[in-house]
Amino acid sequence: MDKLNIDHAYVMGLPVIKKWDASAPKAPRFVYGDDSSVYYYSHTDELVARDVEALPAESQARLHPFLSGFNTTDLNAAEHIEKELKYRPNFWQGIGEVITRHDHLTALTADEKPRANHPALQKVYQLAAQYDLPVLLHTNITSQREDNPLYLEELEQALSTNPDTRFLWAHAGTTSTLTRTIKMKFLYETVADLLSEHDNLYILASWTLIDVIMPDGQLDRRWISLIEAYPERFMVGSDIVGHLGINKLH
Repeated sequence: MDKLNIDHAYVMGLPVIKKWDASAPKAPRFVYGDDSSVYYYSHTDELVARDVEALPAESQARLHPFLSGFNTTDLNAAEHIEKELKYRPNFWQGIGEVITRHDHLTALTADEKPRANHPALQKVYQLAAQYDLPVLLHTNITSQREDNPLYLEELEQALSTNPDTRFLWAHAGTTSTLTRTIKMKFLYETVADLLSEHDNLYILASWTLIDVIMPDGQLDRRWISLIEAYPERFMVGSDIVGHLGINKLH
């Protein structure tokens, strides 16, 4: 963070964990490691909290932990989250990453499948507004087979019915799986319209969005104009699988 002149960062754990099936010869190293299921893992928040709390006070002040380990289809989810917020008052500074539609991860997740406008998440969004916490939401804008904003209505419903909740849209609905299979030329207009219509929407850009901004290595300058029009509503993020090199950021 110091080398890259980053003053503050959001930190969070992965909200799901991979099951090691008895049929697997060794433990999977990642959620896509094999075809066994993943399940919601509430201990991820405790692991993040312990690591942050173990840091010196000046380092803690630069990190903003988000709470993510809850079942996004459980109507009790908001209640569980509020208990943790009260257990560590003024510690958690956001909710997420809330993973809804997410490529093969959606299919691997056990039981009911999540979506951005699920009734359980509506209660979570209302709780976030009550505590003034932003929500980092991952919801794919489409599927691998549809080169159009297939799931836009789910996101729009979440935004429009929760105007007091700030949403950070992860990767603007893109993933590496999507950008490898479809062009997503519709995305610029979709994002521009959403930013214009919803003051509570922010974009968390990542490496997958670069594939859309720079198709075939050529910069689409419309995106630069959009970022310049909304400079306070774009930010950069990465999983630990990415590399925040100085040259890449410049």
